[in-house]
Amino acid sequence: MTCVPVAVPGKRYDVWIGPRARFELRALLAPAGGGRVVVITDDVVAALHLQSLLEVLPGNALSIRVPPGEQSKSIARLAKLYDQLAAFRIERSDVLLSLGGGVVGDLTGFAAATWLRGVPYIQVPTTTEAAVDASVGGKTGVNLPAGKNLVGAFHQPLGVIIDSEFLATLPARDFSAGLAESIKHAAIRDPDLLTFHEKNAARIVAREPAVIEPLLARNVAIKAAVVAADEREADLRAILNHGHTLGHAFEHLLGYELRHGECVALGMIAENAMAQARGLLSPGSAERIRDALAALQLPTRLPRPLDPAAVIDACRMDKKNRGGAIHFMLLREIGAVQRVTDATDAEIAAALVALAP
Repeated sequence: MTCVPVAVPGKRYDVWIGPRARFELRALLAPAGGGRVVVITDDVVAALHLQSLLEVLPGNALSIRVPPGEQSKSIARLAKLYDQLAAFRIERSDVLLSLGGGVVGDLTGFAAATWLRGVPYIQVPTTTEAAVDASVGGKTGVNLPAGKNLVGAFHQPLGVIIDSEFLATLPARDFSAGLAESIKHAAIRDPDLLTFHEKNAARIVAREPAVIEPLLARNVAIKAAVVAADEREADLRAILNHGHTLGHAFEHLLGYELRHGECVALGMIAENAMAQARGLLSPGSAERIRDALAALQLPTRLPRPLDPAAVIDACRMDKKNRGGAIHFMLLREIGAVQRVTDATDAEIAAALVALAP
């Protein structure tokens, strides 16, 4: 079992990583003073893991299920969730608990941030993407028809429990999709982590415990360090958006047929092509990252062509933009990032060629 602390101003919590980490919930909930726990999960995850989680929780725990998929990360589903919390008479002494992937985690976190102006919550991720990235850092939110994560809040959890036994039930595609965020962390912050991926790609894909726990712990430590230095994305935390400006555009335009991590992988490749064209990133570094993504069974091409004008328009709706300029976090080298705010439409369109089907 590994414990990684997260220390943001005025708040400290732990991330527990390993098999049977769910049993740490008992100690985590002890200070809550007997408040009720409401588990929010989706129908697929509930069938796999809800019962084993309820066995660890107090006997008065409640549960709410939402449909699986990105469509649940919406204002409409949030309103239904509020109605259910009202029906349960949830108070500030109660705790919401997210059991699932990034969609459920973001939805639960935003509900916790806004219900009664803020109630405590716990993240129990069951996907690779949520484990290595989304469950840590306190970003919460829902989507609008205009784009991803346009409505949200920063709300740090009481703690995060990453039980690797839950990850074992993921389909291969979903497991690999989350590894894109791990490659992103390596690309922006840790060249040695990229080497670890390259040397152990087959073992990672095979989910060997000897490599999975240290891989998860290193990712959480990277995210924790960045969040501790810049909780609300005033400066440093923006580096975590590498690959996401174009990645979010791809998600939206493809109707969420690809997983979030798959779109982030494609976003990194295209943004690296932009960096390479600007003379920021060497061709060899761009190729290393592309090869590492492919070795982890992530896509390196779009499933079908996208209209460059539509991609650019979707990028203009990104929440990171300021003053009408699209913000990209481009690599200068592996481990170093540069914010770019003057990308032209022609540059963006040219970068898409790297993803041609």
